Amino acid sequence: MEPVSSLLVGSFVRHKLERLFDYRHRVTLNDIATHGEIRGGVPMKILVTGSTGLVGRALVAFLAAGGHGVTRLVRSRPRSGAAEVHWDPDAGSIDTSGLEGLDAVVHLAGENIATGRWTAEKKARIRESRVKGTRLLCESLARLGQPPRALVSASAIGYYGDRGDEILREESASGSGFLAQVCREWEAATESAIQKGIRVVHLRIGVVLSPLGGALAKMLLPFRMGLGGIIGSGRQFMSWIALEDLVGSIAYALTTDAIRGPVNAVAPHPVMNREFTKTLGRVLGRPTLFPMPAFAARLAFGEMADELLLSSGRVEPARLSTTGYVFRYPTLEGALRHLLGKR
Repeated sequence: MEPVSSLLVGSFVRHKLERLFDYRHRVTLNDIATHGEIRGGVPMKILVTGSTGLVGRALVAFLAAGGHGVTRLVRSRPRSGAAEVHWDPDAGSIDTSGLEGLDAVVHLAGENIATGRWTAEKKARIRESRVKGTRLLCESLARLGQPPRALVSASAIGYYGDRGDEILREESASGSGFLAQVCREWEAATESAIQKGIRVVHLRIGVVLSPLGGALAKMLLPFRMGLGGIIGSGRQFMSWIALEDLVGSIAYALTTDAIRGPVNAVAPHPVMNREFTKTLGRVLGRPTLFPMPAFAARLAFGEMADELLLSSGRVEPARLSTTGYVFRYPTLEGALRHLLGKR
Protein backbone atom coordinates (compact mmCIF):
# COMPACT_ATOMS: atom_id res chain seq x y z
CA MET A 1 0.00 0.00 0.00
CA GLU A 2 1.38 3.40 -0.99
CA PRO A 3 2.26 5.87 1.78
CA VAL A 4 -0.19 8.72 2.28
CA SER A 5 2.53 11.22 1.40
CA SER A 6 3.05 9.58 -2.01
CA LEU A 7 -0.68 9.65 -2.70
CA LEU A 8 -0.87 13.32 -1.75
CA VAL A 9 2.12 14.26 -3.92
CA GLY A 10 0.73 12.23 -6.83
CA SER A 11 -2.64 13.92 -6.52
CA PHE A 12 -1.03 17.38 -6.37
CA VAL A 13 1.12 16.72 -9.45
CA ARG A 14 -1.84 15.26 -11.36
CA HIS A 15 -3.96 18.31 -10.49
CA LYS A 16 -1.20 20.69 -11.63
CA LEU A 17 -0.75 18.81 -14.92
CA GLU A 18 -4.49 18.73 -15.57
CA ARG A 19 -4.70 22.50 -15.06
CA LEU A 20 -1.67 23.06 -17.30
CA PHE A 21 -3.06 20.92 -20.12
CA ASP A 22 -6.49 22.51 -19.77
CA TYR A 23 -4.91 25.98 -19.98
CA ARG A 24 -2.86 25.06 -23.04
CA HIS A 25 -5.95 23.55 -24.70
CA ARG A 26 -7.93 26.76 -24.13
CA VAL A 27 -5.03 28.87 -25.42
CA THR A 28 -4.81 26.76 -28.58
CA LEU A 29 -8.53 27.09 -29.23
CA ASN A 30 -8.33 30.85 -28.71
CA ASP A 31 -5.31 31.10 -31.02
CA ILE A 32 -7.21 29.28 -33.78
CA ALA A 33 -10.16 31.62 -33.36
CA THR A 34 -7.91 34.70 -33.37
CA HIS A 35 -6.15 33.60 -36.56
CA GLY A 36 -9.54 33.27 -38.21
CA GLU A 37 -10.59 36.75 -37.12
CA ILE A 38 -7.48 38.72 -38.07
CA ARG A 39 -5.92 36.70 -40.87
CA GLY A 40 -4.46 39.21 -43.29
CA GLY A 41 -4.29 36.93 -46.33
CA VAL A 42 -1.14 35.08 -47.41
CA PRO A 43 1.39 33.98 -44.77
CA MET A 44 4.03 36.56 -43.95
CA LYS A 45 7.76 36.37 -43.27
CA ILE A 46 8.20 38.01 -39.88
CA LEU A 47 11.32 38.85 -37.89
CA VAL A 48 10.95 38.82 -34.08
CA THR A 49 13.39 40.26 -31.54
CA GLY A 50 13.12 39.42 -27.85
CA SER A 51 11.80 35.99 -28.81
CA THR A 52 13.00 34.29 -25.61
CA GLY A 53 10.97 36.54 -23.31
CA LEU A 54 7.46 35.90 -22.01
CA VAL A 55 5.73 37.78 -24.83
CA GLY A 56 8.20 36.74 -27.52
CA ARG A 57 7.81 33.02 -26.83
CA ALA A 58 4.03 33.26 -26.97
CA LEU A 59 4.11 35.38 -30.13
CA VAL A 60 6.49 33.08 -32.03
CA ALA A 61 4.32 30.06 -31.20
CA PHE A 62 1.18 31.93 -32.26
CA LEU A 63 2.63 33.13 -35.57
CA ALA A 64 4.12 29.73 -36.43
CA ALA A 65 0.78 28.04 -35.71
CA GLY A 66 -0.85 30.48 -38.14
CA GLY A 67 1.45 29.43 -40.97
CA HIS A 68 3.73 32.49 -40.91
CA GLY A 69 7.47 32.16 -41.42
CA VAL A 70 9.19 33.38 -38.26
CA THR A 71 12.85 34.38 -38.07
CA ARG A 72 14.36 35.17 -34.68
CA LEU A 73 16.94 37.94 -34.23
CA VAL A 74 19.32 36.54 -31.59
CA ARG A 75 22.45 37.61 -29.72
CA SER A 76 23.89 34.10 -29.59
CA ARG A 77 25.43 32.26 -32.51
CA PRO A 78 22.59 31.14 -34.82
CA ARG A 79 21.95 27.40 -34.61
CA SER A 80 22.54 25.32 -37.71
CA GLY A 81 19.32 24.97 -39.69
CA ALA A 82 17.39 27.35 -37.42
CA ALA A 83 15.63 30.47 -38.72
CA GLU A 84 17.86 32.83 -36.76
CA VAL A 85 19.81 35.99 -37.57
CA HIS A 86 22.62 37.32 -35.38
CA TRP A 87 22.88 40.80 -33.93
CA ASP A 88 24.87 42.49 -31.19
CA PRO A 89 23.25 45.79 -30.22
CA ASP A 90 26.04 46.64 -27.78
CA ALA A 91 28.61 46.39 -30.58
CA GLY A 92 26.29 47.99 -33.14
CA SER A 93 26.39 44.99 -35.47
CA ILE A 94 23.64 43.10 -37.26
CA ASP A 95 23.64 40.55 -40.09
CA THR A 96 21.66 42.59 -42.61
CA SER A 97 21.67 39.74 -45.15
CA GLY A 98 19.14 38.01 -42.92
CA LEU A 99 16.81 41.01 -43.07
CA GLU A 100 16.13 40.81 -46.80
CA GLY A 101 12.71 39.70 -47.95
CA LEU A 102 10.85 40.38 -44.71
CA ASP A 103 7.19 41.39 -44.70
CA ALA A 104 7.16 42.65 -41.11
CA VAL A 105 9.19 42.98 -37.91
CA VAL A 106 8.11 42.73 -34.27
CA HIS A 107 10.66 44.33 -31.95
CA LEU A 108 10.32 43.25 -28.30
CA ALA A 109 13.93 43.16 -27.08
CA GLY A 110 14.91 45.09 -23.96
CA GLU A 111 16.37 44.71 -20.48
CA ASN A 112 13.86 43.40 -17.92
CA ILE A 113 12.81 46.39 -15.81
CA ALA A 114 11.31 44.37 -12.94
CA THR A 115 14.39 42.45 -11.79
CA GLY A 116 16.94 43.88 -9.38
CA ARG A 117 17.18 47.37 -7.88
CA TRP A 118 17.47 50.31 -10.22
CA THR A 119 21.10 51.18 -9.76
CA ALA A 120 22.73 53.63 -12.14
CA GLU A 121 24.10 50.66 -14.10
CA LYS A 122 20.70 48.95 -14.25
CA LYS A 123 18.98 52.11 -15.47
CA ALA A 124 21.65 52.53 -18.15
CA ARG A 125 21.01 48.97 -19.36
CA ILE A 126 17.24 49.57 -19.40
CA ARG A 127 17.68 52.66 -21.54
CA GLU A 128 20.48 51.48 -23.83
CA SER A 129 18.91 48.08 -24.55
CA ARG A 130 15.81 49.85 -25.82
CA VAL A 131 17.06 53.02 -27.46
CA LYS A 132 20.34 51.76 -28.91
CA GLY A 133 18.89 48.43 -30.04
CA THR A 134 15.86 50.05 -31.66
CA ARG A 135 17.97 52.63 -33.47
CA LEU A 136 20.33 49.94 -34.81
CA LEU A 137 17.46 47.79 -36.03
CA CYS A 138 15.57 50.65 -37.68
CA GLU A 139 18.62 52.13 -39.38
CA SER A 140 19.45 48.66 -40.72
CA LEU A 141 15.91 48.17 -42.03
CA ALA A 142 15.97 51.62 -43.63
CA ARG A 143 19.09 50.71 -45.63
CA LEU A 144 17.47 47.67 -47.24
CA GLY A 145 16.52 47.82 -50.90
CA GLN A 146 13.14 46.31 -50.05
CA PRO A 147 12.35 47.05 -46.40
CA PRO A 148 9.47 45.35 -44.57
CA ARG A 149 6.06 46.94 -44.84
CA ALA A 150 5.42 47.08 -41.09
CA LEU A 151 7.32 47.35 -37.81
CA VAL A 152 5.55 46.78 -34.49
CA SER A 153 7.95 48.14 -31.89
CA ALA A 154 7.35 47.68 -28.18
CA SER A 155 6.98 50.67 -25.90
CA ALA A 156 5.20 50.90 -22.54
CA ILE A 157 2.46 52.78 -20.72
CA GLY A 158 5.28 54.15 -18.58
CA TYR A 159 5.27 56.79 -21.34
CA TYR A 160 2.44 58.55 -19.48
CA GLY A 161 4.08 58.64 -16.04
CA ASP A 162 2.15 58.82 -12.76
CA ARG A 163 -1.19 60.50 -13.65
CA GLY A 164 -3.65 59.60 -10.88
CA ASP A 165 -7.18 58.98 -12.21
CA GLU A 166 -6.71 60.94 -15.46
CA ILE A 167 -7.96 58.93 -18.45
CA LEU A 168 -5.03 58.40 -20.81
CA ARG A 169 -5.38 57.73 -24.52
CA GLU A 170 -2.81 57.61 -27.29
CA GLU A 171 -2.95 61.38 -27.85
CA SER A 172 -2.28 62.14 -24.17
CA ALA A 173 0.98 63.93 -23.41
CA SER A 174 3.97 62.08 -22.04
CA GLY A 175 4.60 62.29 -18.31
CA SER A 176 7.64 62.73 -16.11
CA GLY A 177 10.02 60.24 -14.56
CA PHE A 178 12.67 57.80 -15.71
CA LEU A 179 10.38 55.41 -17.60
CA ALA A 180 8.55 58.22 -19.38
CA GLN A 181 11.87 59.59 -20.62
CA VAL A 182 13.02 56.14 -21.74
CA CYS A 183 9.76 55.56 -23.61
CA ARG A 184 10.03 58.88 -25.44
CA GLU A 185 13.57 58.08 -26.58
CA TRP A 186 12.58 54.48 -27.38
CA GLU A 187 9.79 55.57 -29.70
CA ALA A 188 11.89 58.33 -31.27
CA ALA A 189 14.56 55.73 -32.14
CA THR A 190 12.26 54.38 -34.89
CA GLU A 191 12.44 57.62 -36.89
CA SER A 192 14.72 56.22 -39.62
CA ALA A 193 12.19 53.45 -40.33
CA ILE A 194 9.34 55.96 -40.47
CA GLN A 195 11.30 58.16 -42.89
CA LYS A 196 11.88 55.09 -45.08
CA GLY A 197 8.12 54.64 -45.39
CA ILE A 198 7.76 51.64 -43.08
CA ARG A 199 4.45 51.61 -41.20
CA VAL A 200 5.60 51.83 -37.58
CA VAL A 201 3.39 50.99 -34.60
CA HIS A 202 4.55 51.94 -31.09
CA LEU A 203 2.84 49.38 -28.88
CA ARG A 204 2.52 50.90 -25.40
CA ILE A 205 2.21 47.75 -23.34
CA GLY A 206 0.59 47.60 -19.91
CA VAL A 207 0.98 45.03 -17.11
CA VAL A 208 1.03 41.67 -18.90
CA LEU A 209 -0.86 38.94 -17.07
CA SER A 210 0.24 35.33 -17.43
CA PRO A 211 0.81 32.47 -14.99
CA LEU A 212 4.01 31.69 -16.91
CA GLY A 213 5.93 34.85 -15.96
CA GLY A 214 5.80 38.56 -15.26
CA ALA A 215 3.88 40.36 -12.50
CA LEU A 216 1.08 37.82 -12.01
CA ALA A 217 3.44 34.86 -11.67
CA LYS A 218 5.34 36.70 -8.92
CA MET A 219 2.11 37.46 -7.06
CA LEU A 220 0.74 33.93 -7.04
CA LEU A 221 2.80 32.40 -4.23
CA PRO A 222 2.12 35.06 -1.57
CA PHE A 223 -1.54 35.33 -2.59
CA ARG A 224 -2.01 31.55 -2.50
CA MET A 225 -0.47 31.55 0.98
CA GLY A 226 -2.99 34.18 2.07
CA LEU A 227 -0.30 36.85 2.37
CA GLY A 228 -1.45 39.16 -0.44
CA GLY A 229 -2.65 42.69 0.07
CA ILE A 230 -2.85 46.16 -1.43
CA ILE A 231 0.30 48.13 -2.24
CA GLY A 232 0.52 51.67 -0.92
CA SER A 233 -2.86 53.40 -0.86
CA GLY A 234 -4.36 50.87 -3.25
CA ARG A 235 -5.85 53.76 -5.25
CA GLN A 236 -3.29 53.65 -8.06
CA PHE A 237 -4.70 52.42 -11.38
CA MET A 238 -3.27 49.28 -12.97
CA SER A 239 -3.68 49.05 -16.74
CA TRP A 240 -3.31 45.36 -17.52
CA ILE A 241 -3.66 43.00 -20.48
CA ALA A 242 -3.89 39.21 -20.70
CA LEU A 243 -0.94 37.69 -22.57
CA GLU A 244 -3.22 36.23 -25.24
CA ASP A 245 -4.77 39.62 -25.94
CA LEU A 246 -1.32 41.18 -26.18
CA VAL A 247 -0.29 38.57 -28.75
CA GLY A 248 -3.60 39.15 -30.54
CA SER A 249 -3.00 42.92 -30.49
CA ILE A 250 0.43 42.47 -32.06
CA ALA A 251 -0.97 40.25 -34.80
CA TYR A 252 -3.80 42.72 -35.35
CA ALA A 253 -1.32 45.61 -35.67
CA LEU A 254 0.72 43.61 -38.17
CA THR A 255 -2.27 42.99 -40.43
CA THR A 256 -4.22 46.25 -40.06
CA ASP A 257 -2.85 48.90 -42.40
CA ALA A 258 -4.91 51.65 -40.75
CA ILE A 259 -2.92 51.35 -37.54
CA ARG A 260 0.29 53.32 -37.13
CA GLY A 261 1.94 55.39 -34.41
CA PRO A 262 1.14 54.88 -30.71
CA VAL A 263 -1.25 52.08 -29.72
CA ASN A 264 -2.15 51.35 -26.10
CA ALA A 265 -1.93 47.59 -25.56
CA VAL A 266 -4.10 47.36 -22.45
CA ALA A 267 -7.50 45.84 -21.65
CA PRO A 268 -10.47 48.23 -21.82
CA HIS A 269 -11.13 48.12 -18.06
CA PRO A 270 -8.18 49.30 -15.92
CA VAL A 271 -8.63 48.79 -12.18
CA MET A 272 -7.24 50.27 -8.99
CA ASN A 273 -4.68 48.20 -7.11
CA ARG A 274 -7.21 47.56 -4.33
CA GLU A 275 -9.67 46.09 -6.87
CA PHE A 276 -6.93 44.00 -8.50
CA THR A 277 -5.95 42.67 -5.07
CA LYS A 278 -9.52 41.86 -4.08
CA THR A 279 -10.25 40.18 -7.43
CA LEU A 280 -7.12 38.01 -7.39
CA GLY A 281 -7.87 36.96 -3.82
CA ARG A 282 -11.46 36.08 -4.74
CA VAL A 283 -10.40 34.03 -7.77
CA LEU A 284 -7.86 32.13 -5.66
CA GLY A 285 -10.23 31.81 -2.70
CA ARG A 286 -7.75 33.48 -0.35
CA PRO A 287 -7.91 36.48 2.03
CA THR A 288 -5.93 39.64 1.16
CA LEU A 289 -5.17 41.08 4.58
CA PHE A 290 -1.47 41.92 4.38
CA PRO A 291 -0.89 45.35 2.79
CA MET A 292 2.50 46.66 1.73
CA PRO A 293 2.77 50.32 2.81
CA ALA A 294 4.41 52.73 0.40
CA PHE A 295 7.44 53.19 2.66
CA ALA A 296 7.97 49.41 2.78
CA ALA A 297 7.76 49.16 -1.01
CA ARG A 298 10.37 51.91 -1.34
CA LEU A 299 12.66 50.22 1.20
CA ALA A 300 12.38 46.92 -0.64
CA PHE A 301 12.53 48.11 -4.24
CA GLY A 302 13.94 51.65 -4.22
CA GLU A 303 13.09 53.92 -7.16
CA MET A 304 11.43 51.03 -8.98
CA ALA A 305 8.63 51.06 -6.38
CA ASP A 306 7.55 54.61 -7.30
CA GLU A 307 7.62 53.96 -11.04
CA LEU A 308 6.14 50.44 -11.18
CA LEU A 309 4.23 49.67 -7.97
CA LEU A 310 2.93 53.01 -6.70
CA SER A 311 2.51 54.88 -9.99
CA SER A 312 -1.04 55.28 -11.36
CA GLY A 313 -1.89 54.94 -15.05
CA ARG A 314 -5.54 54.82 -16.13
CA VAL A 315 -4.88 53.92 -19.75
CA GLU A 316 -7.51 53.09 -22.37
CA PRO A 317 -6.97 51.15 -25.64
CA ALA A 318 -8.71 53.76 -27.76
CA ARG A 319 -7.00 52.95 -31.05
CA LEU A 320 -7.45 49.19 -30.79
CA SER A 321 -11.11 49.60 -29.87
CA THR A 322 -12.01 52.14 -32.56
CA THR A 323 -10.33 50.11 -35.32
CA GLY A 324 -12.16 46.92 -34.40
CA TYR A 325 -9.95 44.75 -32.22
CA VAL A 326 -12.11 42.50 -30.03
CA PHE A 327 -10.61 41.65 -26.64
CA ARG A 328 -11.00 38.06 -25.52
CA TYR A 329 -10.53 39.05 -21.89
CA PRO A 330 -11.82 42.60 -21.35
CA THR A 331 -12.49 42.19 -17.62
CA LEU A 332 -9.99 41.36 -14.91
CA GLU A 333 -11.92 38.58 -13.23
CA GLY A 334 -12.61 36.84 -16.53
CA ALA A 335 -8.94 37.09 -17.47
CA LEU A 336 -7.72 35.77 -14.12
CA ARG A 337 -10.18 32.87 -14.12
CA HIS A 338 -8.99 31.88 -17.58
CA LEU A 339 -5.30 32.29 -16.82
CA LEU A 340 -5.49 30.42 -13.50
CA GLY A 341 -7.92 27.72 -14.61
CA LYS A 342 -10.63 28.83 -12.18
CA ARG A 343 -14.14 28.34 -13.50
